[in-house]
Amino acid sequence: MNILIINGPNLNLLGKREPEIYGTLTFDDVFSSLKARFPEHNFHYVQSNHEGTIIDTLHEHGFTIDGIVLNAGAYTHTSIAIADAIRSITSPVVEVHISNVFQREEFRHHSTISGVCMGTIVGFGFDSYRLAIEALIERAIKK
Repeated sequence: MNILIINGPNLNLLGKREPEIYGTLTFDDVFSSLKARFPEHNFHYVQSNHEGTIIDTLHEHGFTIDGIVLNAGAYTHTSIAIADAIRSITSPVVEVHISNVFQREEFRHHSTISGVCMGTIVGFGFDSYRLAIEALIERAIKK
């Protein structure tokens, strides 16, 4: 499978940003471990702090990639445009969050993208990405 991971705003600061919530690993560390754990699959990674770049990436890959893991960061709670982009493509998308957003501020309890994603995984730290990849693999096997 070809799997695309998209991380949204401020996730480029993983390892530095709020280590009490996000830990001390960088996403490069996590990405390397995912590639090692699933060597039979091809992984691609995009991180952007810009909503339009996330939308453009979904449009560019969303008809050819086998699955997308999306951590839209704060755009999760505000972006109708990202939700519309997900709705417009054919590749399955799994929404992930490192922290349990339901244990955080009230505004983080609503997602504009959950309803257009294959599923949502929250609160398992960086394992959220692994669980999303496993869900995409299982879906492909059942097809």
